[in-house]
Amino acid sequence: MSRSIHRRTFLTGAAAAAVAVAAPRAAAAAGPRISTAFTLPDDRAYPEGIALDPRTGDAYVGSYTTGAIYRATAGSRAAEAFLPAAEIFLPAGTDGRTTANGLKADRAGRLWVIDHTTGIDVYDLRDRSLLARFEAPEGDQHFLNDLVITADGTVYATDSVRPVIYRITPADLAHARGGRAPLTATYDLSGAVPSHGPNAYTLNGIAADATGRLLFVVDMTGGGLYRVDVTDGSVRQVALRGGDLLHGDGLDLSHRTLWAAHNASNTLTRWHLSPHGTEAHLTRTLTTPTLQIPTTLAHTPHGLLVVRSQFDKGGPMGQGTPTPPFTVARVTGM
Repeated sequence: MSRSIHRRTFLTGAAAAAVAVAAPRAAAAAGPRISTAFTLPDDRAYPEGIALDPRTGDAYVGSYTTGAIYRATAGSRAAEAFLPAAEIFLPAGTDGRTTANGLKADRAGRLWVIDHTTGIDVYDLRDRSLLARFEAPEGDQHFLNDLVITADGTVYATDSVRPVIYRITPADLAHARGGRAPLTATYDLSGAVPSHGPNAYTLNGIAADATGRLLFVVDMTGGGLYRVDVTDGSVRQVALRGGDLLHGDGLDLSHRTLWAAHNASNTLTRWHLSPHGTEAHLTRTLTTPTLQIPTTLAHTPHGLLVVRSQFDKGGPMGQGTPTPPFTVARVTGM
């Protein structure tokens, strides 16, 4: 997401048509199917981020316009089904937060919430208490956007107006517990990611491989994908075969399969990464207005959970009136 998403370029009328395209090697007998996983309670929610609790299968969704956090409880079949309506987990304005971007839950029962204006809040999922707040540098232009948690518990977060990645280690969290700490930019991508002008927004979604050594970050304006090796800080552009990641927002990676949400074009894509993450081959594309400006997604054994933001209907991407209720979709066949 970006502070001025309405500046992004929309596809013209032809893009409103529903198109599902599969690369020849990935063709399947049945195409993708979209259904509603659960609804959100607020009529002005404009959701953006999603997190899955790895312990319970519950889903957490954040509101870009209010900062509220919603929880959808996993049903009796674990992550396969949710109760039909999410509940408010953290009300709007909790701890002074008025917006919520990226969300992630870790295996220790903590929820990490980005407020793009201030920093990253860490909550205890058991009692909803604020454990720590990592504050963005004062005086620097910033727009914190998305985050990923690696196997060792380290958190990495993107900035859409600075070509940097922030890092929070378990030791950083231990030192900050119960208080505040500065958020520090650890990796500089300016030598690899092109500048798109003063009003452009660049880095957005971020994913990590199973080892936590390789990060993958999307350039939403340029349509590129970049690999960051956290052991030495090296950055290289991933060669994309068969397509691009223009309007790329949230990412999710499982083994060598990468999924991406393309917000303004109402598109989801699936990519197959090479063994070293230097190439990505497009294997499936789904484009349909039914996605309602998808901002991010989460892979589950039973399909993708896709946040339908409706940002173009009275939200940060355009005027109009949203179609209630706001929902999270389940997409199978991707």
